[in-house]
Amino acid sequence: MNANRFDRIALVVHPRRELGRALATLRGWAAAQDAELVHLPSPGTTQAVAPAGEAAGADLVVALGGDGTTLAALRAAAPVHLPVLGVACGSLGALTAVTADQLEGALDRVAAGDGSERRLPALVVEREGEADLRAINDLVLVRGGAGQVMVEIEIDGERYIRLAGDGLVAATPLGSTAYTLAAGGPMLAPGARGLVLTPLSPHGGVCPPLVTAEASAVRVILEPGHSGARVELDGQVHDQLEPLTTATFNLRLEREHGTLVSLGEQEPLIAGLRRRRILLDSPRLLARDDRDAGAPERPRA
Repeated sequence: MNANRFDRIALVVHPRRELGRALATLRGWAAAQDAELVHLPSPGTTQAVAPAGEAAGADLVVALGGDGTTLAALRAAAPVHLPVLGVACGSLGALTAVTADQLEGALDRVAAGDGSERRLPALVVEREGEADLRAINDLVLVRGGAGQVMVEIEIDGERYIRLAGDGLVAATPLGSTAYTLAAGGPMLAPGARGLVLTPLSPHGGVCPPLVTAEASAVRVILEPGHSGARVELDGQVHDQLEPLTTATFNLRLEREHGTLVSLGEQEPLIAGLRRRRILLDSPRLLARDDRDAGAPERPRA
């Protein structure tokens, strides 16, 4: 990154976490730089921590909270090509670069150009007659109530599978560690490219998750059934599909979309997942580790 004078910094904040210390640091730093702070709206946020504003015209977006807050900041910043500094007001996640107590030093480093840009891909969603949508984590097509939806998946013009079930998660490599992983899909290692398609609770058949090539074109035909269906982007409800109304979604991976500020100190992705116990070793191996260390055996459930 190049050295930069910040005239305006846009903020996205967590709706519930205690942010007093981080906000005080940021306000003091901005005042010393004669920089304006503006607050960007985000889902669930009611507190106003600065005058309302837009990402356009800012020099940097700062997300105070966690991965979800940083994801919201990326969605606001990407259309105007702004970098996002994710600040963890809690434990570090996959998208946050620093903790709240490191914020002042991090801002100094970013202003001095001592950092790099980490570009993130996006899942592009195309529907006839509508503007293209982009998801940094995932697109979820899920039943709206009782009953099942019908999903047909095509890869590069070839039918992959038709299924009846709860729906489908289509994720970017980053999103493969989120809903996709919780739904039993594969996790893509850092550096891997492609989309991950994970059926949700298929009723019969053989419907394994699929990892596509980076350049693959994916078509999803959704029949919502009698209860309709929801279209969710990055965990937010985007649309409600009417019952018995078939919808077609064309999906592709856009290589570079959002930009995160990296200061070279981020925890490796897999190490972070293990620390937060999203990835966890087999209990048998953990019990062996305890025995080798001479620790009391863990009580059995």
